[in-house]
Amino acid sequence: MRSYVRSTAVAIAALTCVHTGQVLAAELPPYNPVIDPANFVSEINNPYFPLKPGTVFKFEGTRDGVARRDDMMVTGETKVIMGVTTVVVRDVSSSDTEIVEKTVDWYAQDKDGNVWYFGEDTAEYAKGKVTTTDGTWMAGVDGAIPGIIMKAAPKEGEGYRQEYRPGVAEDFAKVVKIDATAGGPTGKYENVVVTEDTDLLDKAKFEHKWFAPGVGTIGTDGMVGGHHEIRTLKEILKTQ
Repeated sequence: MRSYVRSTAVAIAALTCVHTGQVLAAELPPYNPVIDPANFVSEINNPYFPLKPGTVFKFEGTRDGVARRDDMMVTGETKVIMGVTTVVVRDVSSSDTEIVEKTVDWYAQDKDGNVWYFGEDTAEYAKGKVTTTDGTWMAGVDGAIPGIIMKAAPKEGEGYRQEYRPGVAEDFAKVVKIDATAGGPTGKYENVVVTEDTDLLDKAKFEHKWFAPGVGTIGTDGMVGGHHEIRTLKEILKTQ
């Protein structure tokens, strides 16, 4: 699960987040959520992670100081995974004029309003050629289980698995604030949820994400895959 721009205009810089410590897999209880297709709905309208088909979120940022762009499009496509109809989101990251990564993500929302992450099909590129597909996983395949990307009612201090394929994808999120103030190119927001994301397989990963009500992700900042990545939501487009 990828995350890049905190520009000088983004007020999330005013929020000081302290690393609360690496979560260890051994400290967590066994993970085996019940996935009942009848418990899921067709629309993803969680205020902190809304995914309306036809919406394009355009991010700008840097990776180790090198400019990057990230376009995330909520498509009208669906994919059935473990009997659940998921929403297909396509994400393209580029540096200058070169595509560096393409990812297809699958999400679904349950009746309580929690948004679940059912996997991703990801590929990194160099000079137009795929260099790796590491990180690809799909719930129901090779022991993979869906995780939660956003709770219906986030609570400070609450932690949850975001993805789970043993030994491949084990991201974990902890809510560190639910009433932050943040601003940037798309506006100023109150009651922003801030999460601290880590990877149970990579102790070096540490990332903060900011989620604004009615919008979704507005910024990220942290170490991912050994690189310092930051990004800010620059623009929201509606194609439908």
